[in-house]
Amino acid sequence: MVGDIGDDLLARRHGENGHRVLPHTADTRLHAWGTSREHCLAEAVRALVDAFAEVSDVHPTSVERVRLDPAGDEDLLVALLDEVVFRLEVAGLIPVDVEVEATDDGGVEARLCLAALADVDVIGAAPKGISWQELHIGPDPYGWSCTVIVDV
Repeated sequence: MVGDIGDDLLARRHGENGHRVLPHTADTRLHAWGTSREHCLAEAVRALVDAFAEVSDVHPTSVERVRLDPAGDEDLLVALLDEVVFRLEVAGLIPVDVEVEATDDGGVEARLCLAALADVDVIGAAPKGISWQELHIGPDPYGWSCTVIVDV
């Protein structure tokens, strides 16, 4: 069955990037993976969005670049997801696509293709913050993976 943990492992073995959204008590747990740190970060953003909105048929209306200074991988992950939550809460904007690239100094730059929240189908509780509890990001045998708990 698509969505089984075994399917995730098979996809990773074939070099695919992806993510999974899992329930977690009163919060949401995100698991993302990629062939590189940057692909893993981008998948974490996609997982965050998929946890509460359906954006597959939505076209972006603006693009914003977010540059994050060099920091530890966990700090970069939280900072990037916090940027998404900030845009959602303050401007009512949601990423419908994302690309993340490493910068020469060890930071990252994310390209967020944004649409108005009013233009997407909201299917769950919007994220309120990113928890440091049980946070993980790092290399593994198939590339990179991360786990994040999202406060909703």
